[in-house]
Amino acid sequence: MEDADIIRRVFEEGEGVFRLFPAFVPRRFGKAGRRLKLHPDDYFAFGMNRGSITERWFSSTIAAQNGELAKADEGMSYVCVSYNTDEKFSLRTAVKVLGEELVGKELMDKYSGWPMYSKFFDNENPLFHHLHLTFEDAARVGKLGKPECYYFPKQLNNYFGEANYTYFGFDPDVDPEEIKARISRFTEDDTRITDLSRAYRIELGTGWYTPAGVIHAPASVLTYEPQWNSDVNSVYENIVSGEVYPPEMLDEECPSEKQGDIDYIFSLLDWEKNTDPHYRKHYFRPPVTASESGAYIEKWITYANEYIAAKELTVYPGRSVVVRDGAAYGCIFIQGHGTFGVYDAEAATLLRFGQQSTDEFFVSEAAAERGVTITNTSKVEPLVLLKHFGPNHPEVPGVVPGI
Repeated sequence: MEDADIIRRVFEEGEGVFRLFPAFVPRRFGKAGRRLKLHPDDYFAFGMNRGSITERWFSSTIAAQNGELAKADEGMSYVCVSYNTDEKFSLRTAVKVLGEELVGKELMDKYSGWPMYSKFFDNENPLFHHLHLTFEDAARVGKLGKPECYYFPKQLNNYFGEANYTYFGFDPDVDPEEIKARISRFTEDDTRITDLSRAYRIELGTGWYTPAGVIHAPASVLTYEPQWNSDVNSVYENIVSGEVYPPEMLDEECPSEKQGDIDYIFSLLDWEKNTDPHYRKHYFRPPVTASESGAYIEKWITYANEYIAAKELTVYPGRSVVVRDGAAYGCIFIQGHGTFGVYDAEAATLLRFGQQSTDEFFVSEAAAERGVTITNTSKVEPLVLLKHFGPNHPEVPGVVPGI
């Protein structure tokens, strides 16, 4: 649906807040971790040739880069018209219709829309060692760079899968020629590229910032991942948990004349960041309290970068708060039940594919500044939500504590 009158009516009825439809995404690689609250029968809802559903995207105005078989709107967020009908319209269309009424003047002037999205990624096995292109390298293939952030919510990680650690970068003493030698045998033998990397055990309730150009192999932990509007990567590891990855995944984001060029593929790495001897000090993100009272506590969980930010908000049982922010945001409830503005709000327990939910919302800049009333109607359980922002929240911390 693209009816501007209906979009505006839903916007006004929601008092500047949209309720979003769940956007599940399959991947051709990996095994589903089955922590997305999706019904067990629905993890192959896109068909066996598409792979299992391992992601759920939030506040997305872009489609997943998912191969020739992907639907044109795969991964894009849709707005629910009401609880009584399955009619919906895309968040992308809503941004076009409402513009700065929805995302604010600054984001419209700079980016002509909403510049980020977030996701849960959920794999039983660890992901391959890969990087996301810098803005300069991505521009060579007509795409955007992809800085991203991780946060590991306790509510969604009752188990850690096969590997509770993430590799970042390379050991500072690694010679660049060693890297080139490993990736040059991508089509012939196991690159064993993580031999040259560094692993960090996952600590629930904390996160990391991963700049574009930094190679990483994420743990098999359900991860909340705010990121820039891009879905590009270059894969340096060809065998993970016995699964073999095709050679095109190494250079599919290179200009055609550079595909197979090991020196060019190596140049996609930001070598200084990858070999930072104080990597944890610079990129680990412990939570930072933003505000608190007897009714709630709110923490910054993504911060100290120029692209994206996120908070975790906990409202205590039986309490109601008005929470204000200086920028538009999307959010997802991960524990409890209550109300969010004019809407019911509840963390999903079990969703069928194609079913509406009332756990995900998008808040306009004006509504965020005015404040959203959030009520926890449980007498015993906290109400917890994660909030993702673009680069314009005026209060986001610019530095990591202790640095």
